[in-house]
Amino acid sequence: MSRMKTLPEWTDLRYFLELARTGTLSGASRGLEVEHTTVARRIDRLETQLGSTLFDRSREGYELTEMGLALLPHAEAMESAVLAAQDQLSGNRVGVRGVVRLGVPEVLGVRVITPLLARFLQSHPELSIDLLVQPRFANLANREADLGVTLDAPNSGRYMVTRLASFRVYLYGSPDYLARHPVRSRADLAGLDFVDYVQDRLASNELNFLDELGFTPRRRLCCTGMMAQAEAAAAGLGLMMAPPYVIPADGSLVPIMQDEVFAERAYWMVAPVDLYRLPRVRAVWNLLREYADAQPGLFAHPPAVPTPVPR
Repeated sequence: MSRMKTLPEWTDLRYFLELARTGTLSGASRGLEVEHTTVARRIDRLETQLGSTLFDRSREGYELTEMGLALLPHAEAMESAVLAAQDQLSGNRVGVRGVVRLGVPEVLGVRVITPLLARFLQSHPELSIDLLVQPRFANLANREADLGVTLDAPNSGRYMVTRLASFRVYLYGSPDYLARHPVRSRADLAGLDFVDYVQDRLASNELNFLDELGFTPRRRLCCTGMMAQAEAAAAGLGLMMAPPYVIPADGSLVPIMQDEVFAERAYWMVAPVDLYRLPRVRAVWNLLREYADAQPGLFAHPPAVPTPVPR
């Protein structure tokens, strides 16, 4: 970089970070709640101050250059310092405040974590949650989320990592499908239909539950998310594998060979070390940790089979 006459302002670095994370002017403008022209103007000013091009522009968006990648960890360190200062200075007034971005798997987020957060936020009026519920795991490396639940623990980088919960995977089908295709043993499964993930869109290889069957299943419908899989299986399109908390309590799906566990996996909770130090992030971390410890059956045992509801 050429020698700078003035140091860049923190506000300009905020714009740099948001654009680096979203990759588009429109995405950065939404996150910062400003016009996209303001984002472009701030980035131009920062590049002029630093004497370097930080982004390659294209029709697809903005991508960090080599100099932009070099600046990124320094800007993130400044961001963390500012956030920590805000939390510390406000600590005498409120215990937990601000926004936490939490990235979680789709069904876990909808069925388990959303009701939990509803109660939690009532006791923390100064706290807000951005819940990223999507069929992929949040990218913590580019600070897409402050805290994430994932199937793959990171093996590099500065992260706080804990095993949140181990979960078991069982086989389920609709009562109508099972009435037409009785299953008494694994041998009966080979000729049946299955609902699964789209194989070239897997968020993790840990989602290959059907590999545990020991044969190549006949996949009749594949979806990128497990909620869609559950709807498809309940509609009688085939059998599905899932953890117990995925299954609705209305009897539309029932376990097959209820005592047989077809796969076991683990959820990991991960946060960048600098963000974990923030009280608001740690409060959400502790909430999930304590809930998982108190509800082991949610992840390990299939629910009791209720009376089927006609569809």
